[in-house]
Amino acid sequence: MKRICIINVVGLTPRLLPHGETLYELAGRPDPSTLADGGDRFAPWTSPLPAVTCTSQATMLTGLAPRDHGIVANGWYFRETQEIRFWQQARSLIEAPTFYDDYETAKMFWWFNQSSTAKYSCTPKPHYGCDGSKVFDVLDHTGCDLVKKHGAFPFFSFWGPAAGIDCSRWIAEASATVMRQNKPQVTLVYLPHLDYDYQRKTEHDPQRVAEVDACVRVVKQAADDIDAQVVVVSEYGLVPVQKPVHLNRVLRQAGYLGVRNGPFGEILMPGESKAFAVADHQLAHVYVQNPNDIPAVRQLLENTDGVCGVYDADELELDHPRSGELIALAKSDAWFTYYYWLQDEYAPDFARTVDIHRKPGYDPCELFMTSKLRAAGRLMQKKLGMRYKMDVIPLEPTLVRGSHGVHPDSIDGPLIIGPGGKQSLPTDMRDFAGYAKSLLE
Repeated sequence: MKRICIINVVGLTPRLLPHGETLYELAGRPDPSTLADGGDRFAPWTSPLPAVTCTSQATMLTGLAPRDHGIVANGWYFRETQEIRFWQQARSLIEAPTFYDDYETAKMFWWFNQSSTAKYSCTPKPHYGCDGSKVFDVLDHTGCDLVKKHGAFPFFSFWGPAAGIDCSRWIAEASATVMRQNKPQVTLVYLPHLDYDYQRKTEHDPQRVAEVDACVRVVKQAADDIDAQVVVVSEYGLVPVQKPVHLNRVLRQAGYLGVRNGPFGEILMPGESKAFAVADHQLAHVYVQNPNDIPAVRQLLENTDGVCGVYDADELELDHPRSGELIALAKSDAWFTYYYWLQDEYAPDFARTVDIHRKPGYDPCELFMTSKLRAAGRLMQKKLGMRYKMDVIPLEPTLVRGSHGVHPDSIDGPLIIGPGGKQSLPTDMRDFAGYAKSLLE
């Protein structure tokens, strides 16, 4: 039986590759001056639009464009319930088979991991109390008792102001345990470390690559032990940005956006809006209720500073019922916020917290903190059994210095490393499913 281990090193690019010893060796040590042209076991490749986690992973695993698998972003507007929802985990949201359906698979923290066909899986899944409390945990279907073996999953390092290497290290070590114990035919490992500081800072510190490279080494050693071929992929490359663009504020000032004021701040009312944007890094789905308003909304957004272009969904292979009537793309140095309030005093209470499921758009400001002292005080309230909210996230979008979602130059875009020589490596994520199957045959 042939085995493969697919390691998703989020944010890895050809420019960063030489800074990871194990990764560079796996890639065949290509000449740094010709990285963009590929190496013996390495090639840049093209992601779908948007170049974000959920869409890229769905394209890799199905071999289809977003118009066909339905994952049009990390989150979208559910018209049936008039809700904007991000970071859903149900496998049923992918409207197509995945290549791993036909193989005994271990799926370690790749997205859409709930109720998948993977025989072994582990994914983040907190417990929620009726009083609003939350206890962090993972959903472990590996049979390896990973929390007992490796300790509690370091949830605060997975996302938020404390996001860092600890979660990638835990995932790598847990994945190595699963591989050695269960010997799956396909192993999918997700290592998010480069996603954090590269959104916080303009300069891409090579040390971050060295840190995630150590995690790759742990996984590779386990793959070698079960005779599994190693493939490394990345979903996108992060680029420096300096300009936050508030599409919903533009739409609100033009009279298209509906909000409700209340005791917890202003709440966006999608069903009562003529038009609104669901922002996801450098791409936004713009939902327009009345088709007659589409030309005016398009012109309004095209004239907004920081917007590169506004497209019909079919122009970007995003023509799916979940998509907006229009798609906005940011310029290379800009990104889209979800902000819809006009004054910070009216911001909803969740805006100042890490709340990925309640916010009607992606919020990279969750990687920053207003005050460690304030956070310590909130934790003390929690320990004393008092009601509290961890309102330590700044409303300062200029803090964000990196983003993704569109197609940068190939040297700063995603890549694939794998066996077979660069002539056989896919250069489009839609071809990955076929490539993976070829390694298993």
